[in-house]
Amino acid sequence: MRALMRALMRALRTRYAMAMTALPARRLLLRLLLRLLPRLLRRCLRGLGLLPLALACSMAAAAQPAPECPPAAQSPDTEQVQAGMRAARDHGYLWRISKGGRSSYLYGTLHVAKLAWMYPGPRTAQALAASDTIALELDLLDPDVMRRLAEGMAALPGAALPPPLARRMAGLAAAECLPPQALAALAPELQVATLMSLVARRDGLDPAYGIDAFLAGFGRSTGKKMVSLETPELQLRLLQMDDAAERLEFVEQSLAELESGRARPQLVHMAQVWADGDLDTLTRYEDWCDCLKTKSDRDAMVRLLDERNPALAEGIDALHRSGRQVFAAVGSLHMIGRHGLPALLAQRGYRVERLSGAP
Repeated sequence: MRALMRALMRALRTRYAMAMTALPARRLLLRLLLRLLPRLLRRCLRGLGLLPLALACSMAAAAQPAPECPPAAQSPDTEQVQAGMRAARDHGYLWRISKGGRSSYLYGTLHVAKLAWMYPGPRTAQALAASDTIALELDLLDPDVMRRLAEGMAALPGAALPPPLARRMAGLAAAECLPPQALAALAPELQVATLMSLVARRDGLDPAYGIDAFLAGFGRSTGKKMVSLETPELQLRLLQMDDAAERLEFVEQSLAELESGRARPQLVHMAQVWADGDLDTLTRYEDWCDCLKTKSDRDAMVRLLDERNPALAEGIDALHRSGRQVFAAVGSLHMIGRHGLPALLAQRGYRVERLSGAP
């Protein structure tokens, strides 16, 4: 991955050098981006926005290569990186939020992405350059965060699956070319979440290319203040199911989604919606996701999104009020609806302006 970072540095220099000589703001942007790159992708296996995706990234790196296996994440050569930078465009969902005579930014991310999508488009790069603070759900490049996650995972109570479910889980892990027993130490909820995040690697979607990984590396490499808007303990509580019957229902439904082949096209579609910046389609997520069939599904959606958003909005607001210019980046589903972050920040008196959309 170091080769990719060196190539990205050269490509960024090629792409922006001429414009920077005429535009002071772009000269600043170039300096910021060129300081980013030496450490980013070599640390990406730990730099994702949610714990299951960090697990998936590290497990994918240990997968056994074989002709029928998904492709491993690759470091492109210099020519490929230069082509990627020339073609880079804005992806995802970006807003400017303004209050008190200052502006911050709100960005909806994708945790499992394609390599080409890691290259920041013009508006995203400008927003990053204009910010002095990057706020993520969790900064998984923070050693303290990683320590607390590891300790929390070690303390999770074990829950053995019934043999039929365990065999199905093992079969799906083998299909993803994971080493034997790779999932065995994880709680069942984390096992299926990990498999879900790996299922579209054959379509080029890999946790190693997650947008949160890029932003974590960017912030640390450019000396920006890095903030975790949530705690490791909260993330672990969100992933854990205390009710045994609910846990088994979740595992059974998830395995059925994976075995039927339905999970893969859903992830591919979600990723393409993000890449196109198609907020209208994302807003109708409940209509097409086929993921809210039961009361348990709907309760989980409220717990994972609506109930977390007020605290995320409070954290972003507190940083902005303290004088920081914030680039707040969280999963894209936190952005939609009347309980989404743009709506909650508008209620707090911010002027909220969308900066990117579908081409």
